[in-house]
Amino acid sequence: MASEKLRPDKLKGHLDLLLLEILAEGPAHGYAVITALRDRTDGTFDLPEGTVYPALHRFEDAGLLTSDWDSRSGRRRRIYRVTPRGRLVLADERRQWSRFAAAVDAVLRGSVPAVAPAVVAP
Repeated sequence: MASEKLRPDKLKGHLDLLLLEILAEGPAHGYAVITALRDRTDGTFDLPEGTVYPALHRFEDAGLLTSDWDSRSGRRRRIYRVTPRGRLVLADERRQWSRFAAAVDAVLRGSVPAVAPAVVAP
């Protein structure tokens, strides 16, 4: 049974982590990224192209991804790859997510978090 889709606003701030994580496993075209994210989350993160492609272009502009055109499958597709800088950003995003998730879990459980609190910018 497929999971219920989350409201898009719940994903805000975490999209970079999710997309970079998918691409860190190997080069892929945009639709493959969308499919991988949907499949891994049992449909919970079923993102439209209008959300994913602008993010991929933004990552490329920021030097987090590179891309090349590929026509081997008979269709011309842009294949995205994570750059060394993108891997550094991904590692930072993972650390931030771990701190965030531990803090939210601590609030939900009513306990002290297992990690030092992070300073959240206003």
